[in-house]
Amino acid sequence: MDFSEVIGQQHIKSHLSKTIENGRIPHAQLFSGVNGSGLLPMAIAFASELLCSKYEKESAEYISCKNRVSKLAHPDLHFVYPVNTSEIASKNAISDNYAEGWRKFVLNNPYASLFEWLQSIGIEKKQGNISKYEAENISKKLSLKAFEGGYKVMIIWMADNMNTECANKILKLVEEPSDKTVLLLLTEKEEQIITTIQSRCQKLTFPLLSEADISESLKKRIQVKENIALLTARRSRGNYNRALQLLKDTGEDEIFEKWFISWVRTAFRAKGNKGAINNLLDWSDELAGQGREMQKKFLSYCIEVFRQALLKNYSADNLLFFEAKDKTFSLPKFAPFVHQNNIFEINSALEDASYHIERNGNSKIIFTDLSIKLTRLIHKPELV
Repeated sequence: MDFSEVIGQQHIKSHLSKTIENGRIPHAQLFSGVNGSGLLPMAIAFASELLCSKYEKESAEYISCKNRVSKLAHPDLHFVYPVNTSEIASKNAISDNYAEGWRKFVLNNPYASLFEWLQSIGIEKKQGNISKYEAENISKKLSLKAFEGGYKVMIIWMADNMNTECANKILKLVEEPSDKTVLLLLTEKEEQIITTIQSRCQKLTFPLLSEADISESLKKRIQVKENIALLTARRSRGNYNRALQLLKDTGEDEIFEKWFISWVRTAFRAKGNKGAINNLLDWSDELAGQGREMQKKFLSYCIEVFRQALLKNYSADNLLFFEAKDKTFSLPKFAPFVHQNNIFEINSALEDASYHIERNGNSKIIFTDLSIKLTRLIHKPELV
């Protein structure tokens, strides 16, 4: 993958190219942002430029080097990513156990999400993590000389999934790197990476992609008609992977919509209604039975729908794209219940719930607590 294949982010491409040209390459870099904005494709493109920079451009060696990187088969390009135990690795799972699946996954769509990765290897009901066993494997790989005598590049995707033991072991590599070794840590949740690692990395923050960049890519790459490309780009909120999901219509949003509508209606009726409280408990039971990644995705969906309701309430119709498939649910009728006096608390409650799910909290308790909070917040009057 070359920089030309990465969507948008021209200023970051320019910066990374200049670091190679000037020979001032930081040994540890932190790419922070939404993966759908191009973290992984940019890291691979940078690695490609770096690993092949020792050869004259357009020479047979240069072309061969580029081809191997594009197939994720270059011996000096290494990847680490969240995994868990499965039939493939019954204990002490590390990235190498899933190397073949990883190549297929990335070559299919480098903008894809962590949940899609876990789905692809059949462990979507588990949490992906990067363990101490992974750190030991990283140390072994980076202690060896580069196969081709140049740089070694290690890309750690979703680095925020490192557990404490792994992070502490990685810290030593960040502090004392071997010669011509480059570590690229990619994260959507920078705050979850220990500060001692953050402080030793050069940080690059990836902004969300523009609607124009996403629209143009959809038209060129998958031949989407212009009007559909424009609408999809608008709904994608700067995330190219989200745009691809919208075009596929996987059915997830339909399930989320059903859960959301049931939840807010029951929460609204629950004030002083014992029967509705029991319904909320049943709803919490249903959500608790889902995988943690699905639960987190649903909470993100809820945040977005509440945001859309707020925009509708304050007549920002040009920013709206939510359209319920359930015709009994009306955003204009729901919008007045989401306003300046409760949106911050609602959003905070949803983010807290997602955080506790991430930390392996009891999901039934988390969703029950969230539901009780919503029962109070949705009846909160708007300040005049």
